[in-house]
Amino acid sequence: MRSHTFLFWVAAVAAAFAGQALAADIPANDGATAKWMIEKERAWANMACGGEWVATEILADDFQGTAPKGIRYGKPKSAPTYDPKTQWSTDCRLDQADVRFFSPDAAVVYGAESKTVALPDAKHERRCLVWSDMWLRRKGRWQIIAVQDNRVDCPAR
Repeated sequence: MRSHTFLFWVAAVAAAFAGQALAADIPANDGATAKWMIEKERAWANMACGGEWVATEILADDFQGTAPKGIRYGKPKSAPTYDPKTQWSTDCRLDQADVRFFSPDAAVVYGAESKTVALPDAKHERRCLVWSDMWLRRKGRWQIIAVQDNRVDCPAR
């Protein structure tokens, strides 16, 4: 009976140290990787205002997104052809973004963004989204594998 108790305690101590080693490998929620992710999220939000095209870089090939109205979409094949007649949004902002790592290779960025869009009657409307983006590191490369977007009323300014 004593040998079973001893083996139990050896296994428990080994598991505790293994858990600490794994925790040490998880990037800091405010570290360099998190800051890089937030900058990529900012660039993605700015695409609606004609900013640098980053979608094909940060979205995994097997990416799946869910738009505010429930429509699923995948990774775009390439950047859209620039057309000066396109009504781009204005005042694109990444209003908030928080990164949480769940393992050395998995993270979620919780965020909010806003932009101003032109309406058909020449008026403008502020639109706001809150979202969760799931990031996964594969072969040393961080990419977004899934997103869930939700349109919300914009807070009063």
